[in-house]
Amino acid sequence: MRPIWLFDLDNTLHNASPHIFPHINRSMTTYLMQHLELDEHAANRLRVDYWKRYGATLTGLMRHHGTDPRHFLHDTHQFPELQRMVVFDNALRHLLLRLPGKKIVFSNGPRHYAEAVLQIMGIRHFFADVYAVEQMRYHPKPKLRGFRHLLKDHRLDPARCILVEDSAENLRTAKRLGMTTVWISRSLRRPHYVDYRLPSVLSLARHAVGGRASG
Repeated sequence: MRPIWLFDLDNTLHNASPHIFPHINRSMTTYLMQHLELDEHAANRLRVDYWKRYGATLTGLMRHHGTDPRHFLHDTHQFPELQRMVVFDNALRHLLLRLPGKKIVFSNGPRHYAEAVLQIMGIRHFFADVYAVEQMRYHPKPKLRGFRHLLKDHRLDPARCILVEDSAENLRTAKRLGMTTVWISRSLRRPHYVDYRLPSVLSLARHAVGGRASG
């Protein structure tokens, strides 16, 4: 059977570090300042703390402050100049064209943002679905519930799934479910729950990733 490819978006399919992540971080800090009545230093510290503890700032805000996730995601993912901010390699299109099997984007970001980035990159048509945090019922990776929603909604067998991710913690959950895991990282270490460590998503073309999943 052909594999099911689950691709993270930010820092996996494109490089979010130069422009997009700094913009989102500033927007989230501003949101915390306005809605929790914090100064900039305290808001930034809380944002980072929740991200480290839960894998997503949103999770901490919902758990401890009752934040409306739709309001938060709308306010913090506004990009007047998104076209200029997206950094990616055009060779990605060729890779996705050659890669056998169904492909789904599996992102902690809101759907409107993920869809916009994929359109700018010209690769939206390669994916059967964009499974964003709204579809996860606001249980973002690495939470198990978000993964289970994806598997149920798409009727996926985790043994056929290959998660391609830059976050090791998210891969830990995927491995618990029986997925093949691909870590996009230049780290010298490889955790036991990582099946493949690649410096770039483009390296998939040069590795036999998916052999086990595709039989």
